[in-house]
Amino acid sequence: MKIALIGCSGSIGRQAAEVVREHPAHFCFSALIGGSDAASLEALSAEFHPDFAGLASGGEVRLPEGTRLLKGEDILLHAFDGADVALIAASGFAGLQYTLRAAEHGIKIALANKESLVCGGELVTSAVKKSGSALVPVDSEHSALFQALNFRRDTPFEKLILTASGGPFFKLSEGELRAVTAADALCHPTWKMGPKITIDSATLLNKGYEVIEARWLYDAPFESIEAVVHPESIVHSLVSFQDGAMMAQLGYPDMKLPIQLALTYPQRLPCVKQLDLVSLGALHFYPLPKEKFPCYSLALAAGKAGGTAPAVLNGAAEIAVSAFLKGEISFPRIAEVIDSALQKLPREKVCSFEQLAEVDARARRIALSLL
Repeated sequence: MKIALIGCSGSIGRQAAEVVREHPAHFCFSALIGGSDAASLEALSAEFHPDFAGLASGGEVRLPEGTRLLKGEDILLHAFDGADVALIAASGFAGLQYTLRAAEHGIKIALANKESLVCGGELVTSAVKKSGSALVPVDSEHSALFQALNFRRDTPFEKLILTASGGPFFKLSEGELRAVTAADALCHPTWKMGPKITIDSATLLNKGYEVIEARWLYDAPFESIEAVVHPESIVHSLVSFQDGAMMAQLGYPDMKLPIQLALTYPQRLPCVKQLDLVSLGALHFYPLPKEKFPCYSLALAAGKAGGTAPAVLNGAAEIAVSAFLKGEISFPRIAEVIDSALQKLPREKVCSFEQLAEVDARARRIALSLL
């Protein structure tokens, strides 16, 4: 299977490389596309010898003989040439254009980029339907739902239940949250992820994004999707059915499994350590404390509003989270910046990627003005 990996130097990209190393008879990379980390791209290209490689930033890289360097528009034009599957692991709004281009190619899309569906759910689902390409989730929560639904996105269900670790601040009071730092927020209790998604997990914005994703992946009304806090991060999500049965997927927190399964399903290959139920002892579930984490409620409100509102949400969030990581704003201020941007930019009906890109830019400008 030839994989076009978009976002090769991030957390998902690095773990995808581990999957390919462990199963060289099954996988290879047809393309490796990074952001701006030339050293990482050079090392991966030297190891895997893809047909194509490039940096979205346009930087120069030393590539092995036989690997073609892609720059600028050529990345979108040729990154998916010859690929069997596109693994979209780029972070942020930038991933949307790659998802749309992969859909145009009609190849299977293993989607790890949340923003593709959060910001452009209408465009992505329409493009996938038109081309006949398959859209397969890589998020651990949505991989769990996909498995519980027997690898079908049209299986009837009663309710989708997403689990959240609660992040590092689940037990803190609202007063204590005002004093937390970026270093505190980056200490996730169960997962190892990149900085942006780790902060999104700490604010529970990430869980709101996943609710929006579920709406598009499973054509589900928001009323049939809920989130609960599960600190152990062993149950990755659950599906409740009309007869009262409930199906869940359990496993240690490791993204290699959902990455690999998105590529191989329904076949399963050796991947991660088997779960030891006896050593776990007990699993716990709690209601999600929406009052302490307003980013979750803001995400749900934007998702229900639809149109360009989720793109405004995400654009403002990317700026606010970046500012928090730099120590420029407080933790609660992230939600305030997002809320202000949503109030200042009116909702529009989604027409095109270009329109969403302009909305994203406007949301960022507004968020910057609020810092």
